[in-house]
Amino acid sequence: MPQGKILLKPGTLWKSVKERTEHALQCGALLSIPTEFEFIEQDGIRFLVRILSNLNRKKAAKEKQEKQSVVSGQEFNPFLPYEEDLFVADISDTHVCILNKYNVVDRHLLIITRAFEEQESLLTLEDFAAMWACLADFDGLAFYNSGKSAGASQRHKHLQLVPLPLVPSGPQIPIEPLLKAGQFQEANVTLAKLPFVNAFAPLNPDWMRSPFTAAQATLEVYRSLLGAVGLDAKQLGAYNLLATREWMLIVPRSQEHFESISVNSLGFAGTLLVRNAAEMEILKAQGPMTILKNVAIS
Repeated sequence: MPQGKILLKPGTLWKSVKERTEHALQCGALLSIPTEFEFIEQDGIRFLVRILSNLNRKKAAKEKQEKQSVVSGQEFNPFLPYEEDLFVADISDTHVCILNKYNVVDRHLLIITRAFEEQESLLTLEDFAAMWACLADFDGLAFYNSGKSAGASQRHKHLQLVPLPLVPSGPQIPIEPLLKAGQFQEANVTLAKLPFVNAFAPLNPDWMRSPFTAAQATLEVYRSLLGAVGLDAKQLGAYNLLATREWMLIVPRSQEHFESISVNSLGFAGTLLVRNAAEMEILKAQGPMTILKNVAIS
């Protein structure tokens, strides 16, 4: 398969993110959802739990999408075409970067395929090349919700990228203390301190120098981790993928929700989102790690 082309100029992404965020806020294209947060500790991890202050924006948008789908007879796709006011950068000849319209985390990016691909499809060399091109200029956490049961809200294939740190104090990513045991392993490992099926592998930050070289190495790691948790191209189920410049984690999923609480990849990074006080009480009573165990496979 011929190698694609990276269009993103090194050293330009972060500047574009800041400029486009300001533009999108001023013109009303970016509709950030306000939250409050608190920390809840379990198993030695300080989980950051956000509670939504106002769901009306996202609820109204969902209702509008559903109405458009009924009228057109086709499922509405917000990425074809994407809103020009949310555009951040052309990453490659296969991927583009836009702002997450209904963001909870500031400067939350979506790395979307230019042509439609299913969100449940396997990640490719081009997907990882786009991811690394962004990570080279944006120190963040990349993640992929593969399928509705993994928390995916749109069918059009997209990775996501949020800046680090995820929390104002402590480890950059709350779950990192439990990942330390695997960070110095050469081979893929299962992190025994996580109470659910998982596969973890270190990545090499030096790979950033060449996105396609990095992508090839990362694709091999990705396939190996899928196999380690019992997933492959013939028997692909829902899973969450998390990756930084230094590591990758894959967690297969059994369901999207614990009671009414939806969990996506960020939950396995140690940050959860609840919609109201009732859900916050459920989370406190059960414990965040217990909730992750219930929506994963143990």
